[in-house]
Amino acid sequence: MNAWSKQTPAMGLRPMREDDLVAVHAIEARAYEFPWSVGIFRDCLRADYPCWVMHDQGRIEGYFLMSIAAGEAHVLNVCVAPELQGQGHGRRLLQALVQIARGRGAARIFLEVRPSNIGAIGLYHREGFNEIGRRPRYYPARDGREDALVMAMELFPED
Repeated sequence: MNAWSKQTPAMGLRPMREDDLVAVHAIEARAYEFPWSVGIFRDCLRADYPCWVMHDQGRIEGYFLMSIAAGEAHVLNVCVAPELQGQGHGRRLLQALVQIARGRGAARIFLEVRPSNIGAIGLYHREGFNEIGRRPRYYPARDGREDALVMAMELFPED
């Protein structure tokens, strides 16, 4: 059973397309104080990174992007529209991301997260990620820079 099989029939997950970028960026701008530009999303698509959107009746509600190389996946961005957060959508996106990484031969997944993002840290821990380090002054912040917690998850073959 995959992460999407528990969804309502209208809920879906599909690869991100260039014509999704306006909607994706609109969510990004609402969700983050320091959002990615449309160009960054476009560059990820053009680099053929796994980029997926979660949609309901054609409306984009969330997305994730990752890179995969040399048996390792790196989570670049996971986001759910702010008005839909807290309903399990982030968990479903993360579970789908893990399935896709595993399917593409990744043995581990890495990510960075702001220490101030307590909700995301809790989700990552519950889904099997562990803190393995810290990147000082990694993220822009209102008062300068904020560190990043580095987290990782080992992927084992599914039984």
